[in-house]
Amino acid sequence: MATLIALALFIAQAINVALALRDRAEFRLAQATRPVATRLADALEREAQGGRAILPDRGRIRRVAADPVPAGLIRHPEVGVELRRQLAEQGVRAGRIDTGLQAARPDRPENADRRDPRRPIDRLLIAVEQPGRGWLMIVAPWPEAGERLLVALLVQTLILYGVILLPVLWVARRISRPLRDLASAAGSFDPVAPAPPLSPSGPDDLRQLIAAFNALRLRVSAMMEEKDRMLGALGHDLRTPLAALRVRIESVEDETDRARMADSVAEMNRTLDDILSLARVGRPSEPPTEVDLAALVDAVVEDFRDLGQDVALAEAPRLPLRLRPGLMRRAVRNLIENAVRYAGAAEVRIEPGPRAVTVVVADRGPGIPADQLEQVFDPFTRLEGSRNRDTGGIGLGLALARSIAREAGGDISLANRPEGGLEAALTLPR
Repeated sequence: MATLIALALFIAQAINVALALRDRAEFRLAQATRPVATRLADALEREAQGGRAILPDRGRIRRVAADPVPAGLIRHPEVGVELRRQLAEQGVRAGRIDTGLQAARPDRPENADRRDPRRPIDRLLIAVEQPGRGWLMIVAPWPEAGERLLVALLVQTLILYGVILLPVLWVARRISRPLRDLASAAGSFDPVAPAPPLSPSGPDDLRQLIAAFNALRLRVSAMMEEKDRMLGALGHDLRTPLAALRVRIESVEDETDRARMADSVAEMNRTLDDILSLARVGRPSEPPTEVDLAALVDAVVEDFRDLGQDVALAEAPRLPLRLRPGLMRRAVRNLIENAVRYAGAAEVRIEPGPRAVTVVVADRGPGIPADQLEQVFDPFTRLEGSRNRDTGGIGLGLALARSIAREAGGDISLANRPEGGLEAALTLPR
């Protein structure tokens, strides 16, 4: 805001300076030409009526045979144009008009300014041709170009900046500091570890906004705590009847029916675990610790190999990162599980970078249509049409993996490989 006000003041003062300098130039031109035109018209009128003749060697106006203005002087053609117009208004017909500026000489009294004799002024030689009668020469004072006016306007600009801009800067700073604090608190808000409330400061409207933010933060934290309690109760209430079902299944005589029922109960338990894990990602109970990411990924790959799955891991150097190991293992496991489920095998590699580390899980399966690469991260989204968990899951694996990655400050992206298959990239900041 202060920058815009400073720019507006600068533009306004620039326009003011331009107008003032233009008026000064017009005034200087009129000051140099109007007395000259009047004197020339009066002298020519007196001479025509038989009065005093215009002589070549004395008087303010002198008649000479040739152009008396030396060639080396600075010309001012605008003086000639204005003087011709004014002479025409007074009925004097003029031929060529020549001008030449003589620099001021302090040693000559005729060059002194009447208002300040110590300051000499420049002189303008003006020669007006009378066709067939020679040239009329007159000397006129040439006022300065307006340097003092420019200095005065610059001083005025500085005063305006001091009177207007400094208070605006003070007000803007008084408002912007609480706003910056509020923006920082909103950006770093963490329901898991709520920060102390902001101290209201600044104008009344800003104080009310900060107070409303403090109240909102308390309500959000309370809602998150209530959600955790509700999820805990939900998990307990659902697992209890599932455990009872698992016990009763043992009394079923048919072995095939008993196995199917046990699989159904196990699937319900896994689904409940996935749902509760996804809901609790924002408020994990596991603290961040220093973990070797390469060792963590290698342990997950070994788990799949122990189950007889075709999962390959490329060699990687030690990569210490601060993260939640339990959640990160689950994210990597979900990515590898998807690759194994849809392609039968997975290729895992770790790509360290200067600012981030990427865990890439690639497969040679059918891939995903380009328009659905983001859609599959939505909870309960399945590209496989059946309801069989073994062939398509329940649509929570990728959603849970991305939530874990984003909670750690990273992300997950999917891309189809040119040679066929899918590539999932889990990126984590170093």
